[in-house]
Amino acid sequence: MKAAVFQDFGRADVLRLAEVPAPEIRPTDLLVRVRAAGVNRADLLQRQGVYGTETYGDSPLLGLELAGEVVEVGGAVTGFRRGDRVMAITGGGAYAEVARVDQALAVHMPDHLGFIEAAAVMESFVTAYEVVGHLAGLGAGQTMLVHAAAGGVGSAMVQVARALGGRVLATAGASRLGDVLSLGAEEVVDYRSGDFEAEARRFTAGQGLDAVVDFIGGDTLAANLRSLRPGGILVQVGLMGGGGDAPIPLGLLLHNHLRLVGTVMKSRQPDEKRAMVQRFADRMLPLVASGTLRAVVSQVFPLTDVVQAHEAMERGGGFGKIVLTVP
Repeated sequence: MKAAVFQDFGRADVLRLAEVPAPEIRPTDLLVRVRAAGVNRADLLQRQGVYGTETYGDSPLLGLELAGEVVEVGGAVTGFRRGDRVMAITGGGAYAEVARVDQALAVHMPDHLGFIEAAAVMESFVTAYEVVGHLAGLGAGQTMLVHAAAGGVGSAMVQVARALGGRVLATAGASRLGDVLSLGAEEVVDYRSGDFEAEARRFTAGQGLDAVVDFIGGDTLAANLRSLRPGGILVQVGLMGGGGDAPIPLGLLLHNHLRLVGTVMKSRQPDEKRAMVQRFADRMLPLVASGTLRAVVSQVFPLTDVVQAHEAMERGGGFGKIVLTVP
């Protein structure tokens, strides 16, 4: 089968298509004919060598989410059969014609979704519900700041927070403020020219936010903590701005009994990923099926243009997810 591969870590142009062996099915696996695969920042980091040779999953190939058709089921699989349309989290391997999927990390595609939109659902919305609903425990009337809200995961965070009854303040680039408002954010701050800390005080009438979700890191950390009410929570989901060694204002953390939690999908253990997918399936999948939650797709590239897809993600500035199609 054809798949996107790279021999050495580096820039996007190290990627190329090559023939590789098809994955071998195990008793609780599905083999899926990939129709579309989401592009995630973790794919860029893997290609750049940030994770070294560790794959955190089943395959050294890139690609953490997909949509496609089941072509084979393992002997212990229940609930799926050949021909089913599925969307799934993978332990690597989605940038290929065929991928192996743990049945517990797959769900049936809602009837109204096409493969492109379905390929943008799982990583974004499973992460979003894990952060907003499970870790932050956001409830009706509570306030949350979502940074980088125009991105694939950020746009899902805004929608999930609103679906849970939360009030959302967000940051985004100047050209994307209206887009993020359309997702349900009450107010959006230009991350270049605005002062999100001051806006958070005004948004909450000086009380502070119940939760902050941050993808940036670095210099935003202290301001995020200052923006929280006593007992509030900051969930750190990424480090798009670098600065993994940012100083923490421990006095503030202690005095206001704040919580700082880090989470990423890629390094989770298999049982943790299965539990995350189950929580999403129970609470959020019905809202995806009804159209209340929608994956936002920014750009679509064929797998043959995987280099251009990675370059587009590195440039940034889009609204939603980048998706690869597999003809």
